[in-house]
Amino acid sequence: MQAFAYAAPRTLQEALALLADKWGEADVLAGGTDLLSLLKDGLHTPQRVINIKGLQELGGIQKTAAGLRIGALVTLDELLNSPEVADYPCLAAAAKGVTSPQIRNLGTVGGDLCQRPRCWYFRLGYGVLAQDKDGRNLARDGDNRYHAIFGNQGACFISASSFGPPLAALNARVKLASAKGTREVPVEKFFVTPQGDSDREIALAPNEILTEILIPAGAVRNATYEVRQKQTLDWPLATASVALTMKGTAVASARVVLGQVAPTPWRAAASEKALAGRALSTAIIDKAAQAAVEGATPLSGNAYKVQLARVAVKRALAELAARKG
Repeated sequence: MQAFAYAAPRTLQEALALLADKWGEADVLAGGTDLLSLLKDGLHTPQRVINIKGLQELGGIQKTAAGLRIGALVTLDELLNSPEVADYPCLAAAAKGVTSPQIRNLGTVGGDLCQRPRCWYFRLGYGVLAQDKDGRNLARDGDNRYHAIFGNQGACFISASSFGPPLAALNARVKLASAKGTREVPVEKFFVTPQGDSDREIALAPNEILTEILIPAGAVRNATYEVRQKQTLDWPLATASVALTMKGTAVASARVVLGQVAPTPWRAAASEKALAGRALSTAIIDKAAQAAVEGATPLSGNAYKVQLARVAVKRALAELAARKG
């Protein structure tokens, strides 16, 4: 691990003043479940690390008239144990999927959204585009069994965020702070596909800190379903998060977001269209699940993910159909 300066600011403004205008000079430490691995592997070599764990203003979960606020430093354990999250089973399901007690205790919601790709080519130092010195895409031509089946024309890694899909389904926003002020970005637009190895996978500038997540008020029925190879600590193979606004027994509007299948949480617009104006019958659920995987472009080793994504949507919708209220 390369030596770096360490800072533990007492306020958000102090932390923001320590950031840099370009990536690579400073890193933010929250739970550390991703950053420490990046430092040890030499993928990040910052001049200074800024520990924000003590910033109480970035913690807490509050329900207001505007909706639900989740501080970026809220841990997965805190999220699971909060009564304020009872109306959002899609978030609880995503948190429960992280089965390691240690990571639940340390890992933060903000850190989950900001984590770097888990692609083994990236982790071996080949960059987010997984290219060798000749510009050949190693993921496209190599072992790609866990890579993207959507949006994989350039970058082939998958977004590893557990909370990205359910928060995008809930139409949530993130608040980003810099020394110049704050801005809000929809979670759906917070994740981006990098065009070069110097780009990041999120719409966070190097001089900004993600401070909180804001879920708008409104009654929506929601669920997350994850398909896993094993139930011990591991990332899912495919997930689906759905949020439905109902009008009587019919779906007034739907948001269906796939996870672990693209460089960003993947909005399944065709599935949403199949649900709109219809009751959650078995036939409609099947139709929506099939529509969710339209346009998939699997690589040589991951075509199985198409079926898993379809099943994830079907089971998330079936859960909502069976749920009372």
